[in-house]
Amino acid sequence: MNTLETRWTAVKTRDSSMDNVFVYAVKSTGIYCQPSCSSRQPKLENVVFFDTPAQAEEAGYRKCKRCWSRVADRQKVIQKMIARLEDESGEPSLEVLGRLVGLSPWHAQRMFKAELGVSPKQYLKTHRAKRLRQELKANPVTRALFEAGFNSSSRIYEAENAQLGMKPKTYQSGGHGQTIFYTFLETPLGLLLLAATERGLVAVRFGQEALNELEQEFPKARLEENPELLSTQSHAVLEHLLGHQPSLALATDVKATAFQSRVWNALKSIPYGQTRSYSEVAALIGQPSAVRAVARACATNPVALVVPCHRVIGSGGALSGYRWGLERKKALLEQEHLQLHPFK
Repeated sequence: MNTLETRWTAVKTRDSSMDNVFVYAVKSTGIYCQPSCSSRQPKLENVVFFDTPAQAEEAGYRKCKRCWSRVADRQKVIQKMIARLEDESGEPSLEVLGRLVGLSPWHAQRMFKAELGVSPKQYLKTHRAKRLRQELKANPVTRALFEAGFNSSSRIYEAENAQLGMKPKTYQSGGHGQTIFYTFLETPLGLLLLAATERGLVAVRFGQEALNELEQEFPKARLEENPELLSTQSHAVLEHLLGHQPSLALATDVKATAFQSRVWNALKSIPYGQTRSYSEVAALIGQPSAVRAVARACATNPVALVVPCHRVIGSGGALSGYRWGLERKKALLEQEHLQLHPFK
């Protein structure tokens, strides 16, 4: 959690993973810094924390040239390694990446993981999974496999099956051979679609158009309306919306990249009735600079409520975008707050 205590700990330990998550300003110098700044550390009573550099500058503080120059240099190094990982010319070793940026293999990996939260190898795996999704939409499986950078057919089924949510051939064919059961619920927030395979929920979406979206996503799957089969999930969701069941731990069968999975798991860890900013979620998954990517992951969440993306708000407390409308987001947060504080 991005609290005063955790922020001060980050400053004391010069935690570079918290850079770009917040800044701290020193009253006596009039300068604001990144948490990892190597300058002499101030006393807590002289420190003011801000979510963004803009807020610090609006309050009259100046940017620290030392730490901001170093952060910029580090980001250039990271971007150079990312470009090499994504250039489709094979899988570079840590030795190759290290030589590229003038660092030892160990230091290169440590810096990469501190900045992005994953190792270069894990980053490459996620990048190839993303490429694979794109290629499967336009090419046969074999061609898509090699276009995405896989050198054998076994690797696609061993490594990527979990990220696709189903076998690549099935995903490419629009869910051919899959049966998806669905039902609509009347809720205080409007019509809600629940859809699931035998393994778990694939969709929890508000609005009548939700079924059309499901048909477009899985055009060759068999869609079968079956309220009875989904009665357990339906009851849990309705109880949750009424505030009687704060925890909504339902099995899902959703397609996700490694990054999306990490974001969605982080959202599930946000306690009922509480909120986090996009930057706090980015810090929680170890990728403080990935605020926009976190926002995209929230926007593509297919299972509303089960993955509570409504609990993510702007850094200033603003109710920024929600896939199913800001009025629903506001109502959900107010309902949760009311349940926790009934007499306020």
